[in-house]
Amino acid sequence: MPPTETRRIAVFGGSSVPEGSPEYRAAYRLGRRLAQAGFAVVTGGYIGTMEAVSRGAYEAGGHVIGVPCATIERWRPVAPNPWIHEHWPAETLLDRLRHLVHRTHGAIVLPGGVGTLTELALYWNHLLVQELSPRPFIVVGEGWHRALRTLMAAFPGHFPSGAAALWTWVPHVDAAVEALLSWRTPSSSSD
Repeated sequence: MPPTETRRIAVFGGSSVPEGSPEYRAAYRLGRRLAQAGFAVVTGGYIGTMEAVSRGAYEAGGHVIGVPCATIERWRPVAPNPWIHEHWPAETLLDRLRHLVHRTHGAIVLPGGVGTLTELALYWNHLLVQELSPRPFIVVGEGWHRALRTLMAAFPGHFPSGAAALWTWVPHVDAAVEALLSWRTPSSSSD
């Protein structure tokens, strides 16, 4: 069990990332670096990016939390990966999202599909409406940077000023860890 002061970082990313691929290796490295920096890692707990991050953190001696979901397991025959120390089981996708968003102290978003996009949008929106206190929200890779900028440009006037300032874009996972370690709340950045 981790000490109570351990910061829990959610990592969102795709489930279709194959072991050994460049994306898998990057996610593994991210998990490892997060654990080495003293963070607990929280993922959806299954395969692909979730497995790679969990495995990297586990093998580096970090604490790994998975959020398995009964809805997902009924839809797709999948079991939680073996690198999880602690399970936060959820019955529905909405319950799972609540755990991933509200029980973490920050989030890092890796490449992914519709599920990852849902997690990204919910985290961003909860920061925007101040459902969450200010915290690190880091998006990794040119794909997310381009997608978010395109979305905001496609719907001018629908994003309040400051919406883009709620996320930090970085080009790769090593920069994500550095951004996380150097992140300061907006009120403390002027100190």
